[in-house]
Amino acid sequence: MTTLAINNVRPYGEDTTNILIRDGVIAEMGDSRFDAADTIDADGHVLLPGLVDMHVHLREPGREDTETIATGSDAAAKGGFTAVFTMANTQPVIDQPFLAEAVWEKGQAYGKCDVYPVGSITQGLEGKQLTEIGLLARNHVRMFSDDGRCVNDPQLMRRAIEYAKAHDVVLAQHAEDHRMTEGASAHEGANAARLGLRGWPRVAEESIVARDLIMTRDYGGRYHICHASTEGTVALLRWAKEQGIEATAEVTPHHLLLTDAKLETYDGLFRVNPPLREDRDTIALRDALLDGTIDVIATDHAPHGSEDKCVEFEHAKPGMLGLETSLSIVAQVFVESGLADWRFVARVMSERPAEILGLSDQGRPIAVGEPANLTLVDPDAGWTAHGADMASKANNTPYENMNFNACVSATILRGRPTFQR
Repeated sequence: MTTLAINNVRPYGEDTTNILIRDGVIAEMGDSRFDAADTIDADGHVLLPGLVDMHVHLREPGREDTETIATGSDAAAKGGFTAVFTMANTQPVIDQPFLAEAVWEKGQAYGKCDVYPVGSITQGLEGKQLTEIGLLARNHVRMFSDDGRCVNDPQLMRRAIEYAKAHDVVLAQHAEDHRMTEGASAHEGANAARLGLRGWPRVAEESIVARDLIMTRDYGGRYHICHASTEGTVALLRWAKEQGIEATAEVTPHHLLLTDAKLETYDGLFRVNPPLREDRDTIALRDALLDGTIDVIATDHAPHGSEDKCVEFEHAKPGMLGLETSLSIVAQVFVESGLADWRFVARVMSERPAEILGLSDQGRPIAVGEPANLTLVDPDAGWTAHGADMASKANNTPYENMNFNACVSATILRGRPTFQR
């Protein structure tokens, strides 16, 4: 029998209590301190359900030089995550059951975080033929996405929606009409024009979102919008939810905090897809998350080597690290500003993503009898982000030298600490 005590802790940032975990389950909670084989004195830190990330890139198989399932799991644990979903755009693409099974087994063998494989919607991400959604769904695949590319063909997307409905899995769309973004590297606006960068217009995202929402209305299924980035996407999603369409959406920490004003230095660290937008988009995304129009925060953690980032802006590969900074950013934007509380953080970073993806052991209440997948947060740690200090194999963080207050102090997976600061 394994036991862990967490004493002097504040679930959801509320009243202080003490917790005893036995064999991976919360066994007791109360005013008296517990003794156990392992004990954490939480010193009044905030306790949340273990964080769940619907959208990461762990690069294995194929680009183990930038990230692996092991290093990505280390980064996830350091960031407070107990489950992550790794996208299919690896080399080879996760479009076969044995590849999905291999990802799952490697994550389980390493044991720092539950790593769920995301299957591709189309074979080889080529947008021509659907993958075997049914077979993949039997091999730990709960979500399908061609992330990095959009399923542009409307007839193919219709078929995908119908097959996904039959197998009760989530379709996550990278909404981008590539005909409108060829050669684009920055948001289409005044800053891109002044800096001489080809623009990526909002309509390239919104036109695909509108099309897919209407198809989901007519053909059913569960549709998810990856990395929503514009105020127009928010308006479309709000309309869809008013119509009863089963659609969900995520927003990234970088789209909640950063804008295209960061492009002044032409630093490739700030190139991302979809691009950083304008203030009005950031405000709309924050408001949509607060009122539930956008459901979750997902990092879109995208490691890249320096050879892919230390180049001219338009040649830099899009993507940013996100796992180790996301909780700190969310705390800064919402909790420290007074816009929301820690219950909100638990909802958008743990409970709602677990609900969307059908994880029965994640995002659960902090209560007796519940699985002990937990994240301990020091709200007043005070720390500075440095890429070189990241657990990720890459160091392409856009937050270099930025100061944050909140920091993950421990992560617990099934009653076992996977990270302690």
